[in-house]
Amino acid sequence: MCMNQPDPKLRKRGRPPKDPDALGSTRDKLLRAGVSILTEKGFSAVGIEEILSTAGVPKGSFYHYFDNKESFGLALIDSYAEYFNRKLSYWFERVDQSPLQRFRGFIADAREGMSRHDFRRGCLVGNLGQEMGVLPESFRQRISGVFADWEARTADCLRAACAAGEIPQGADCNELAVFFWIGWEGAVLRAKLERNADALDAFSQGFFKLLGAFPQATERR
Repeated sequence: MCMNQPDPKLRKRGRPPKDPDALGSTRDKLLRAGVSILTEKGFSAVGIEEILSTAGVPKGSFYHYFDNKESFGLALIDSYAEYFNRKLSYWFERVDQSPLQRFRGFIADAREGMSRHDFRRGCLVGNLGQEMGVLPESFRQRISGVFADWEARTADCLRAACAAGEIPQGADCNELAVFFWIGWEGAVLRAKLERNADALDAFSQGFFKLLGAFPQATERR
C-alpha cells in the first residue's frame, strides 16, 4: 500500500461521509412534511421546528438544503406543482374516457382527497396565494406561474371537449379555464371552512352548466 494513501478501514473522527441517497431522502422528507402541514396551515404561522419535528430530521439537515424558510417555501411550491401536474396529466390525458369524463374524474378525485382528510387540507398553492400580503415577494411570480400552467392544461382538456362535441364549438376555453381555477380555489377554501363538500359540489355543478352557455363565444388566442 502506498504510504500516502490512507487505510480505508480507518475512519476519520468527526462527521461520517455523506450518503447522497440518504441526503436526497431527507430532502424529500422535509418537502413531504411541509406539504402536509401547509395544505392545512398558513405558511406564516408554521415554524421550521414544526416541520423538522414532523419530518423527524435534525435542524442541520434543513440548512443543508435550504438557506432559509423562504427558499424552503419556493421549493415547496415547485414540489407541489410537480405532484399536481402528474395528477392533472393522469386525468386530463386519459384515452379511455371522453374529455368531460376526464374533467369530472379529476373533480371527483380532488373531492375524495379532501374528504379523506376531513376537509382540513386544501391546495397548498391556493393557501399561499391567500397569504401573499405577508409572504416574500419571490412567491408571487412562482404561484402565478403554477396557476397559469394549470389553466393551460385545463384549457387543452376543454378544447378536446369542444372537438368531441361535448361543449359548444367556439367556446372560449382559455377564459373558461381561468374561471374554473378562480372558482375552484374559492370552493376549496369554503370546503375547508365548513368541513364538507357542499361548496365543491355547488361550484362544479354550476361550472358544467356554464359550459353549455357560450355558443357565440370566440376562442381567445
